[in-house]
Amino acid sequence: MLGLTGSIGMGKSTAAASLRRLGIPLFDADRVVHRLFAPSGAAVAAVSAAFPGVETEAGGIDRALLGQRVFADPAALRRLESLLHPMVAVEEERFLGRTRARREPLAVLDIPLLFETGGEHRCDYVLVVSAPALVQRQRVMRRPGMTEIRLAAILQKQIPDHEKRRRADFVVSTGAGRDLTLRRLKAIIRLLLGSRQRRSGRSQRLAYQGRRKR
Repeated sequence: MLGLTGSIGMGKSTAAASLRRLGIPLFDADRVVHRLFAPSGAAVAAVSAAFPGVETEAGGIDRALLGQRVFADPAALRRLESLLHPMVAVEEERFLGRTRARREPLAVLDIPLLFETGGEHRCDYVLVVSAPALVQRQRVMRRPGMTEIRLAAILQKQIPDHEKRRRADFVVSTGAGRDLTLRRLKAIIRLLLGSRQRRSGRSQRLAYQGRRKR
């Protein structure tokens, strides 16, 4: 199991799309949350009860409005997480069950706050996408409604990029163009698939130029 993560604006979504195109099954935790918040989604009733007034006219959850309610309120954020995390975990286990049934040689868990939530312990390896701080800021500031203050607050809640890179098994830079990023992803996938074929059931650590030192 390969965990995919990275701080805001580091190119994780692009990396995830590339892995999908390479034929690797990928669980997208953020996409699951979108489904849970959609009209008739499994989380709508519970979130609406806990945070009245965040519903959309269509019967879903307004993520932007909900974010305003919980972002600066740690207690409210914990309450929201206590509702969402079990639901996401159920979907993740279903995904893993399907990959095991199909005997997939490799699957990816795409989780934005992988380290922050202790999710790395569910993974055999962790891949962190990273980019220079200037590139990160330029990407994030192009998002609708983003401000310098909001970006600073988001980064404060995330483990710093340098610490994520230190703790990762693989680091892929996304600041030098998509072609180079794709080549590096392909190299990692080949390495992991080749290692799995050679392991004969025994766990082994991989050597790769982009991975962290232990």
